[in-house]
Amino acid sequence: MADPIISVKHLVKIYKMGDFEVHALRGISLEINPREFVAIMGASGSGKSTFMNIVGCLDIPTSGEYLLDGIDISKMDRDELARLRNKKLGFVFQSFNLLSRTTALENVELPLLYSNSRSAAQRREKAMEALNAVGLADRAGHYSNQLSGGQQQRVAIARSLVNDPVVILADEPTGNLDTRTSVEVMEIFQKLNERGITVVLVTHELDIARFAGKNVLFKDGKISRIAMVEDRKIASEELPKIPVLEDEMES
Repeated sequence: MADPIISVKHLVKIYKMGDFEVHALRGISLEINPREFVAIMGASGSGKSTFMNIVGCLDIPTSGEYLLDGIDISKMDRDELARLRNKKLGFVFQSFNLLSRTTALENVELPLLYSNSRSAAQRREKAMEALNAVGLADRAGHYSNQLSGGQQQRVAIARSLVNDPVVILADEPTGNLDTRTSVEVMEIFQKLNERGITVVLVTHELDIARFAGKNVLFKDGKISRIAMVEDRKIASEELPKIPVLEDEMES
């Protein structure tokens, strides 16, 4: 059996706020294997966002161990973490985080600018491949304000793919989307997962968590439950059941 792609052991994170200490994580241990699709759930303040920040190499734990694809991040400085993040991870956020004055194609190219290994033509080709993977190759020249919310999130997903990550971390990626568009986005994640990409998704929506293969529930800085999804939803099967809104038909 392959080694875990994400392995955390006895992870603790304490934030100091003046004389007070906030214990965000209280000894988390979790393994996520290659090709898994995991939904992280929990109420506000449960520790799930702190956990994702550490897994995303955006923060470091107070104590404990975190191995990303076998690499111990505790031994890395800020620059090394940035390089590892750019090489191994793709990020998708609730608010899309697209640059408004650049085209869809240029937004997707952005992560490639941190690497000098590709020419401009190669960067453009790679970005077009990513847009094609999310069904938006025909919108490559459109600006953010010319795209629907669902299309903007597809661009964000394409941007997360462009460096061929081993893991995609998605933080409430359907939080700003309607029901049908949310399922369309989950269909993309399921297809990417079938291609071999590990997907870790934070969501507070039970219906969205059912598109994952495993659910991990956080409570008070600890993991309270880990369960395989027995009644897993398949997005391609759910879409025909959801009516298409008139404005979606026009677009």
